[in-house]
This record gives sequence, C-alpha cells and structure tokens, in this order.
Amino acid sequence: MTNPAESQTRAHPFIEGLFEEGLTITTIEQAINWGRQASIWPMTFGLACCAIEMMAAGASRYDMDRFGAGAFRATPRQADLMIVAGTVTYKMASRVRRLYNLMPDPKFVIAMGACTVGGGPYFKYGYHVVKGVDLVVPVDVYVPGCPPRPEALLEGLMRIQDKIRGQKIRRRNAETTEDMLPVPHHSGYVQAPADQAPLTDHQKITG
Repeated sequence: MTNPAESQTRAHPFIEGLFEEGLTITTIEQAINWGRQASIWPMTFGLACCAIEMMAAGASRYDMDRFGAGAFRATPRQADLMIVAGTVTYKMASRVRRLYNLMPDPKFVIAMGACTVGGGPYFKYGYHVVKGVDLVVPVDVYVPGCPPRPEALLEGLMRIQDKIRGQKIRRRNAETTEDMLPVPHHSGYVQAPADQAPLTDHQKITG
C-alpha cells in the first residue's frame, strides 16, 4: 500500500523543500514596481526627424517589446510615458502641456534629440523653437543626439525603468502642470489655455 505523503510528493515533486530552499522574500513596493517597469505604455508623439528613429526603435530589429514598452498608445489617457521626439515649436508648447496633463499618474517624459533637449541647431536663430521641452513639462531622461540612434532611446527607456524600480509607494499630490501657467513664446511668456487655439499674436505677460 502506498503512503499518502509519499504519493503526494511524487505527484508534486516541485513542492518538496520549497519553504526551506526556495523561499523568496519581497515587498509590495518591489512587486508593484516590477509590474510597472515591465509594462510601460509610451505615447506616439513624434514632432520631427527624431520620430523616425523612435519608429525604428519600436520595429522588430530592436524589439522594444522585450522591455515591456512596445504598446505605443495613440491617446495620452492610456499612456504613462511621453517620448517627445523632435522640434517643439512655440505654437506646440501649449499642446505638449495639455497632453502631459491628460496622462494618468505616475507619468514620465523622455526628451529625445538635440532639438527637444535644448533647441539643437535652432538654438541661436530659431525664433520659432522652444529652447528645451523642460520649459514646458518636467523631463525625467534626456537622450541627446541629432538624431539619436534607436539604441540611445532604449538606454533612456532603461533609465526610466531604473527610476520606476526605486520609487516608493506613498500618498503624493498629482504632478500636474496647470494649463493656465505661462508657456514659452518667441516674444516672451504668454498665457495659453489648452482649450483654445494656439496663440499667434505677440502678447506678453507683464507684472
């Protein structure tokens, strides 16, 4: 006659010694952050030539899915990573801020390319280009280059994952940038409500 305990061990051999040798200790923060870093949903937001390299990074050659970030979304309400790839003009600044505010928290921003980081070749004579998207929204990772290679964007993505891995679970205020705050304009900082058309005049804020 077979011993019941012995038959159970034979049926489930992987259970034997589980709690003596294979015990894994973790925390709620580590488990949640592991899930978040492995399921990043970027938003399709290509503005200029850097967007071509972003598309190449999402293709099969570089396999962005292995980082859990291959599900590009066409709406900010389903994305938690904004990759600003290209030249941000003054007319686009208010739209960038509005899209950022529509993203759910926690959210992250990658500035991809020299134009996005600091104006690039338009820094001195580009009257229509914002000299850095960090004047409009907070930036977490800067990816320099003109344009940067897809490998550089993947490196920036891994930096975002490192930042997510170290986050703490706590009650925090929503990191929003108000739409009514001044946004960069080639004549100064102007009010640019997100629900109105981009400003085309040269009105300055005084006071």
